[in-house]
Amino acid sequence: MTGEAAPRAIRFELSAASLLRLAVFLIAAWLVIRLWPVILVFIVALLIMETLNPAVAWLELRKVRRGLGIAILFSGVFLGAILLLTLTIPSVVAQAAALFEREPVLRAGLADRLSHYHLSAPFAEWLRGLRYGAPGNTMGATAFAYSLRLFEIAAYGLSAIFLALYMMIDRDRLRGGLYALVPRTHHIRLSRIMLNLETIIGAYIRGQLVTCLLIGAFTFILLTACGVENAMALAVFAAVADVLPYIGAILSIVPAVLAALAHSPTTAVIVLLAMLAYEEFESRVLVPGIYGKALRLPSSVVFFSLMVGGTLMGILGALLALPVAATIMMLIEELRVDLPGERELVADVALRARDDLQEEEYERRTEGVAALEAAAIAVEISVDRRNQDLHPGITP
Repeated sequence: MTGEAAPRAIRFELSAASLLRLAVFLIAAWLVIRLWPVILVFIVALLIMETLNPAVAWLELRKVRRGLGIAILFSGVFLGAILLLTLTIPSVVAQAAALFEREPVLRAGLADRLSHYHLSAPFAEWLRGLRYGAPGNTMGATAFAYSLRLFEIAAYGLSAIFLALYMMIDRDRLRGGLYALVPRTHHIRLSRIMLNLETIIGAYIRGQLVTCLLIGAFTFILLTACGVENAMALAVFAAVADVLPYIGAILSIVPAVLAALAHSPTTAVIVLLAMLAYEEFESRVLVPGIYGKALRLPSSVVFFSLMVGGTLMGILGALLALPVAATIMMLIEELRVDLPGERELVADVALRARDDLQEEEYERRTEGVAALEAAAIAVEISVDRRNQDLHPGITP
């Protein structure tokens, strides 16, 4: 009879380098968690800067000094924002308060209309039995908490605006410092990434502003023409909700239709059909025309990105999901990352050859040149290449 084999001991040994990497990762994760509000301010400042940079460049082409162009642009945006808030906020607040006060009456009227139909009768009963949490003594504490939150958001927003202003003023020095930290062999690739990032962010933010303003104006005109009360508040809500692709369409339509249904079923049908027609026009005509080829994201990637962003960070995550996804796709393309299921094509070989030629030209032109001047040369070479790609028949 043979004796049983002794159990084998399994030992896990970590090298000093592995322990160091783990410590660095944990410290970095802790810093990200602790400094997350500051990181968000920096991200928003980048979004603002990349959105306004094309306008500043347009002014520079017309012989306006960069500092003066930035001052003109920020002053115009600031005055426009004050004018818009002055004209809309009092009306929106008043109409929102009126909606809140009339909510029980509107809900009862809607429930009465729905109770006449067999299919909607259960929903009518649910509306009649709907009860909110007891307001009482918690209302003041809730209002105070929301006031503090709004004040905090406003403070972070102003910080992001001023940070974007300083970054735009010190653009050349910041760019020179960034290029000084990166090896020269990667400067051309870095300049292309920065140009593509500016295109993605600028197109996304400008597109969001245009589509939100258009649906807000359309909703206000439609509800006013149909005689629906509180059209301004509902239009502002539709404009804010339209920031979220796909989901925003539903969020913008439902309140407008419910408000119109309280007026009359015919009005509700008209509002529903008009809003659906506009949403179709926006998705088929406006969005492709405004965003163009800047994002280049398939619908499946858009939907998945929105789910991930919304799950991780809520509304803010949904807002940042699309530019982040487009940036990741762009980085994979620009860094020539070989994906597991991809095979190198002839076009990829040609692109790598063009990259090598540009890097050789950059090395030749920047020999003995400081990082600040080298950054400008890298941007010039990348802009020339982008112009060649956009207009193949034109040589620089």
